[in-house]
Amino acid sequence: MKRLLPWAVFVLAALYFLLPLIGMFEFSLRMKRGQYSFEAYRVVLADPRFQQTFLYSVILALLTIVLGALIVVPTAYWVRLRLPKLRPVVEFVTLLPLVIPPIVMVFGYIRMFNTSSLLPLTGSWWGTNVLVLFGYATLALPYMYRAVDTGLRSIDAATLTEAAQILGAGWARILAVVILPNVLVAVLSGAFLTFAIVIGEYVFAALLNLDTFGPYMVWMGGNRAYEPSALAVIAFAITWACMGMIQLVSRFLRH
Repeated sequence: MKRLLPWAVFVLAALYFLLPLIGMFEFSLRMKRGQYSFEAYRVVLADPRFQQTFLYSVILALLTIVLGALIVVPTAYWVRLRLPKLRPVVEFVTLLPLVIPPIVMVFGYIRMFNTSSLLPLTGSWWGTNVLVLFGYATLALPYMYRAVDTGLRSIDAATLTEAAQILGAGWARILAVVILPNVLVAVLSGAFLTFAIVIGEYVFAALLNLDTFGPYMVWMGGNRAYEPSALAVIAFAITWACMGMIQLVSRFLRH
């Protein structure tokens, strides 16, 4: 009886999550009346706007990953090595994006960086992209920081740093050649989670008037019938592919 109860909970939870997905997938195959087909997927994938917005979001996601790694890896390393007393403060700060709604954050960005401020980022296309890039890096901060911090816990950063300094390495070289390769699995875990977050993000892109994948999904949901379900399945598959890549890359690098 004790063994059956956990399995029963697992099965019920699986049904709770899988049945809506199965229903959505089945509905997406009904675009041609009287038969199942992948016509909705063909229409979505052939849509030039889908290709444009998805590529745009992918580029933003990759840039966000680079920016997040450049910010988080040195910060987590320095806090762990030199400022351990500030660790609770840093952890609290990195958790704020989970507490503060994105719509509050983006309105704060707009108020601070509008065209009349000292740093007018919303007055140009490039400036708006820079602003949304920092916004995405902020949204992904809790996941990236925790992944990197967990990776640093698994290595002896102090000993590695001392050995590198004895060999004459500077701080930049220590980070790039010694620390980063040892926490690469953790960085990649945070990177894939960041990728999944940026691909589906809507609030920042919509309020900053950027035509990314998130607003495209919302527009499709309000104007089509079967294509939104196909698009949701595609987005869900992308998210799960990112999760799977975390596992595969982690296993590969460990071996």
